[in-house]
Amino acid sequence: MSAATDRLSRLLALVPWLRAHPGVSLPDAAGAFGITERQLRDDLDLLFVCGLPGGAPGDLIDLSYSGDQITVVDPQTLDRPLRLSVDEATALVVAARALADVPGLAGREALDRALEKLEKAVGEAGSAAGQVRVALDTYDEALAAVQQALRERRRVHLRYLVWSRDELTERDVDPMRVLVRDGRWYLEGWCHQAEAVRLFRLDRIDGPDGVRLLDVPAAPPPQAVSRDTSEGIYHPTPADTQVVLELASPARWVADYYPVSRTRELPGGRLQVTLHARETSWLHRLVLGLGADVRVVAPSSLAEEVHALARRALAAYGPNADDRHPGT
Repeated sequence: MSAATDRLSRLLALVPWLRAHPGVSLPDAAGAFGITERQLRDDLDLLFVCGLPGGAPGDLIDLSYSGDQITVVDPQTLDRPLRLSVDEATALVVAARALADVPGLAGREALDRALEKLEKAVGEAGSAAGQVRVALDTYDEALAAVQQALRERRRVHLRYLVWSRDELTERDVDPMRVLVRDGRWYLEGWCHQAEAVRLFRLDRIDGPDGVRLLDVPAAPPPQAVSRDTSEGIYHPTPADTQVVLELASPARWVADYYPVSRTRELPGGRLQVTLHARETSWLHRLVLGLGADVRVVAPSSLAEEVHALARRALAAYGPNADDRHPGT
């Protein structure tokens, strides 16, 4: 979460700073913000698609960085004081109140001060915000525990479900950071079982008692380096299996739940998705569970494995069992 917050703050400061330093070089701008040139280029590429509502070319921030010189042509009001409508300010108040409910939130005092100013600015016109209640699925107990472990620099013991193996594991972890990606909370830390940096989804920790703080200082070794998650949590390797599934309309949720690399719309509301897997046992369960709503397009070996598992399951019901099977 801190990485995303830092980047947002940097992006908001970047446009007015560049306006005040026309023609600044990429190395100088990157040095001023304490980031690499690659990070700065990524920020500039993101700013290209930011701007006013509408999304038309005239609504977006216009900047150029030919060679190593950066020029902001049209900042789309980001170099002027922000003016919010009542509806925009009310929406911001509701969002801030929801954020304030996150356990262990860093900078809570600053958020409370900003929220107080917003509520005074909105006044009675924004009283509707007081009637809105937002419930966040933040896995309160686990999140609060790992946030406390980070603050106190303590090791934690996790009971963690490895979904791909359907295995409940016990492991000690030295927390490094908490982050949110694609709407899910993760703990990143040095796992003493794997002897490597690992990411743990908080919704896969086994209940509110699945995190226990230990009276041991957290001390990740020098080789414990945070992963770059700017392009997603999962990074396929050449050894991973590329899997192509064709999903019927009721199974389209798979594209939202799993880290797919490509999607393609098909006739009749069907969707083709491509994903990568280090092991395929969890795909057996997924395909069998979806039944007729999924077809394995590739690899053929996965389709054959699912076919064999379906036949074994049907055989348990006797010789008169229906011979239909899913996934092929």
